[in-house]
Amino acid sequence: MQRLISLRAAVLLAIVVGLVAYLAGAHTGSVVRPSVATAQAPIKWKVQSAWPPTSIVQDAAKLLVDTINKTSGGRLQMELSPAGAIVPPFEIQDAVNRGVLDAGHTTPGYIIGKLKAFIPLTHGPLFGMDFIDYYGWYWEGGGHELLQEAYQDKLKMNVVSFQVHPEGPQAMGWFKKEIRSFKDIKGSRYRIYAAGAEVYNKLGIASVVLAGGEIVPALERGAIDGAEWINCYDDKILGLDKVAKFHYAPGMHEPTTVGEFIINKGKWDALPADLKEVVKTSVQASYWNHFVRFHEKTAKACQELLAAGIKIIKTTDELNKGFLKAYDEIWQADAAKDEFYRKVIDSQKKYSSLIVPYRMSYWPKYDFIGEHYYKEKIWLSDKPAARPAAAPVAAPAAAKPAEKKAPEKK
Repeated sequence: MQRLISLRAAVLLAIVVGLVAYLAGAHTGSVVRPSVATAQAPIKWKVQSAWPPTSIVQDAAKLLVDTINKTSGGRLQMELSPAGAIVPPFEIQDAVNRGVLDAGHTTPGYIIGKLKAFIPLTHGPLFGMDFIDYYGWYWEGGGHELLQEAYQDKLKMNVVSFQVHPEGPQAMGWFKKEIRSFKDIKGSRYRIYAAGAEVYNKLGIASVVLAGGEIVPALERGAIDGAEWINCYDDKILGLDKVAKFHYAPGMHEPTTVGEFIINKGKWDALPADLKEVVKTSVQASYWNHFVRFHEKTAKACQELLAAGIKIIKTTDELNKGFLKAYDEIWQADAAKDEFYRKVIDSQKKYSSLIVPYRMSYWPKYDFIGEHYYKEKIWLSDKPAARPAAAPVAAPAAAKPAEKKAPEKK
């Protein structure tokens, strides 16, 4: 019994000694507590997009930053602002390069004045590649590495870029009158950008590059005669259906078009390896999640425009083939004089020459099964827009005896 009492006393003594030591340490400030670094304070990035707050492309930006915030467990937090909140929409790449922004959601197509190869890197007919093929070329065919080479080696910019948001296929655009050939719009002023701008300029149509929020006011003032933006959904939000009643689709300028998430390289290099992988996988997941949401919203918005009396008309083969012919002449000329441009084209042709013929040969045609179930629901017309019917002309009255002549019909 004496031994048991001694053991209990020893335990009690140890507790008392420990408590006294803790209180003494607390009084002198020597208690070891978790540091800020140990607690891993969240990394916060300031991000701005090039898009209006209500745009479907701003939805893509929100999707991406939300995915990164959640997937990182809150360790990497993006604070997103819309176009113009910090810098103008066409200056995002420069702002990220200088560290004014940590990252941006935009498109390299806005700065083709710095590097023409941004056109094939991001959008256009792309030798028949659709969004599936483009994703494959970008991640498996060397596209991502070429985009870094474009920014870091060719432009000497301190950035890292990921192609992340698919925004198409896009419509040819909106007009105040019916068009059936390039003659109908030759000499007009048309809002379009990058690849489309180059082609239309070549065809005698003055292209004008405007940010999304500037398009409708320009149409209202008569500063431009037509415009393309994105699709039924976003164009309706922008208000294009209020100033132009003829909507043509599809266009050949952006059958495939993908924008970027551009990051200051210093910020990127400072991330631990696991957070870099979080960003990469978030980019890849957001690409497809935005793609399917984009098309569901577009399908519904097209129905709403049709119900409101907007004429959605299928672009003629003459217009689309004319565009492709001019586009081919432009890229061939650019590739002949620009080594890096040619490097991008060669990479895309190598990948597309394998994948596109394979899909055209082996995959079922979309129309084949689609028409089996929904042939009567195909609503896009390839006929000219209906014109008001002319007043009927009365047939001449038959000759009758004068005394029985009937009154003239009107």
